[in-house]
Amino acid sequence: MRAIVQRVSKAGVSMGGKEKSAIDQGLLILLGIEDADAQEDIEWLSGKLTQLRIFNDDQGVMNLSVKDINGEILLVSQFTLHASTRKGNRPSYIKASKPDIAIPLYEKMIAQLEKDLGKTVGTGEFGADMQVELVNDGPVTIFIDSKNKE
Repeated sequence: MRAIVQRVSKAGVSMGGKEKSAIDQGLLILLGIEDADAQEDIEWLSGKLTQLRIFNDDQGVMNLSVKDINGEILLVSQFTLHASTRKGNRPSYIKASKPDIAIPLYEKMIAQLEKDLGKTVGTGEFGADMQVELVNDGPVTIFIDSKNKE
């Protein structure tokens, strides 16, 4: 699994002009899923995301997690995170999982994040044409890959 994590002061996802989910302070997570992903990736990544210390403490040092600040999470599926640009100028998405594999893993990730965070997670709609708006706080943007554990 690959994730782009953005610390936000607010974020939202809409489809066709209608808001699906919105959060205030927390994390906007764009999630890419590949066929090799499994429960181990879900558990590791969810733990990393909910405990990642990228929020400021009282001294202005990034020392607090989304859990520590009682923040929110907005999770959006993003198959293009598995794009290969090795050949030519048109990305290949062959490594991205097809919906029959990706949707159950995406749903398991939502459930794991909710368990680890202790609250409901906002989501987009898998496979939909979505518009994502955010105010990146910092800006802070981090790339995490569960296969490389970094």
